[in-house]
Amino acid sequence: MSIFLVLAKFIFVMTLGYYFISAFQWFNYKIKRVIFHYTKPMWHIYFIILPLFLIAIFDNFIYQISITILYLIATIFWAYKLDKRVVITARVKRFFAFLIVGFGLFIFCPYSGNWLFHTIFSLIFAILFSTLSEKIVAIWYKNQAISKLKSMPNLKIILVTASFGKTSIKNFIYDIANGELKTHKTPRSVNTLLGIIRDINDNLSSDVELYIVEAGARLSGDIDEIAKFINPQIVVIGQIGGAHLEYFGSLDRVRAVKLEALNSNRLKTCIAHSSTNLKDKAIIYDELVSGVRSTLDGVWFDMSLDGVKRHFSANLLGEFNSYNLAAAILACKAAGVKNINLDSIKSVEHRLQRIDANGKVIIDDSFNGNLNGMLASYKLVSEFKGRKIILTPGIIEGGSGVNSELSKAIDDVFDILVITSALNENELTKYIKKAKIVRLFDKSKMGEFLSSNTMSGDLILFSNDAPSFV
Repeated sequence: MSIFLVLAKFIFVMTLGYYFISAFQWFNYKIKRVIFHYTKPMWHIYFIILPLFLIAIFDNFIYQISITILYLIATIFWAYKLDKRVVITARVKRFFAFLIVGFGLFIFCPYSGNWLFHTIFSLIFAILFSTLSEKIVAIWYKNQAISKLKSMPNLKIILVTASFGKTSIKNFIYDIANGELKTHKTPRSVNTLLGIIRDINDNLSSDVELYIVEAGARLSGDIDEIAKFINPQIVVIGQIGGAHLEYFGSLDRVRAVKLEALNSNRLKTCIAHSSTNLKDKAIIYDELVSGVRSTLDGVWFDMSLDGVKRHFSANLLGEFNSYNLAAAILACKAAGVKNINLDSIKSVEHRLQRIDANGKVIIDDSFNGNLNGMLASYKLVSEFKGRKIILTPGIIEGGSGVNSELSKAIDDVFDILVITSALNENELTKYIKKAKIVRLFDKSKMGEFLSSNTMSGDLILFSNDAPSFV
């Protein structure tokens, strides 16, 4: 076999592998999600089906080399335009190592001259052995994390889950408790079992007194697995809503999955939103809140605490944050925090975060992707007297009709609607009558657009965000 042909095949296989591992990483290495819930299905045609079809029908060396070169250039250009490229983790390195081994082994196969068979064999080999190796690695890391938790018998653990707001609640608990207790929280939006295990092994120091863990789910059993693994003494279950309906099918199923958080052998206190229907089994935090007032300068609310009505305020935006704060206050009290003070509360990055720049008010709510939260942000900015511009892809995971509801609210409040993804374009424009519509699907041009089309005195709201693979 010509060395040039082998090299061309190798480049082709590695290029295909890059596309595969990109898709797997974006969708948490869940092959069902990559197949059935992939938000850019045409990419599968462009970068899998079409290249494989071409190398199958053209067996001429010159054609195959040409296809490989074109495929490589197209993939490089595609990757360059992405705003979320593959992160080269140990798992990704292992995948490519198995891909190379699979490619090398097939050279000695009697059918090694068949380019299509060679490519498919290499890819299947890499997927199978990579999956097996990750299971082995995961078991080793899990046992290591179990040993570490056992060595910290006095550690108090709070598990936080919800359809939306769980990251904010987690961060608020940390801000309140950290002044009194040595506290650690899972970083950013890490909320899977593997992410939690990694955080315990790499970041949880032996002198930590309070560990706050965020738990998310894409499948039934995900939160159950986390709860049984960390066995929290305190569980916070926030508002149950329509986020991720495409995965669970109904609100009742979403609720059942979130209630898996109660499956802890050490559970002492459950703090829950009324939407959980846990009236007699938990402290229902939203029913303790009253007198909420929210403006672009902050939030104020009253709360019944130990039978006494107390007044709280925080430099946060959004009425819903009063309820998130209430859940955090109760969790801190259950953990033994004596001094409940909201002075240290910080706005969660990309969640109704206010930025004032060049006379413009910028509200960064790009990590808010649920209907109630987005509508609340529109109500909040409606009081602003100047021109209002919204940049949004709509709601990515919310079920049918939710973006039509957004469309109505947007037309009531905003002067300019900038749609940043084609995914929900039809629904987002359905009820727009007054607002000017701008389509801006290339994120690299966003800065140029804002510079040219906004001015001092404008309010700019970034409402949800979607990576380019969505």
